[in-house]
Amino acid sequence: MAKWPNVPAVFGWLSLDRRGDWLIKGDRIAHPALSAYISRNYEHDDEGRWFFQNGPQRVFVALDYTPLVYRIVSADNEPLALACHTGKPVAMVRAAWLDDNGTLLLQTERGIGLVHDRDLCLLFPYLIDANGTPLPEDVLAGILDRLQQKRPAPLWLKFHDAHVRIEAILSAAVPGRFGFVVRPQQPAGQEQCC
Repeated sequence: MAKWPNVPAVFGWLSLDRRGDWLIKGDRIAHPALSAYISRNYEHDDEGRWFFQNGPQRVFVALDYTPLVYRIVSADNEPLALACHTGKPVAMVRAAWLDDNGTLLLQTERGIGLVHDRDLCLLFPYLIDANGTPLPEDVLAGILDRLQQKRPAPLWLKFHDAHVRIEAILSAAVPGRFGFVVRPQQPAGQEQCC
């Protein structure tokens, strides 16, 4: 890094979609090794901007929604296990929300992220009432509707031994509440990297 102290940062090239796929200028990166390399070097700065550290250069990431995408990695009838789109496992779910668009958000030790839309139905056995009992689908549907309307509802997520209350949240409030920048912008006067 000391060799190249003034390498300009890159803005507007790399993005992360809601399914945890990396895109360069809107095209999905299909090469698994390149995706894994980006994932291993994905971090954030103190301003809440997420980036890919490529040697001495930071490539700032535009986010479709949250900076992380969580996947369910547990087998059927096993305790719930989660991992980030980066491949890192989740040890703790601290909080959970359902937004007005029906997206489930989790705050873990890794940060805020959404649950991949293809995994939502896999979560049903882990959505419980205050007593830890799984909910019938018709009852669950009504509770999810109430949360999407930003009304309180009795719903918890069972993760290991914890029962995490699921709250309602407006999607527009998510970036500000969790301190991340959806579209990092090149600072005025900074050299542009092409």
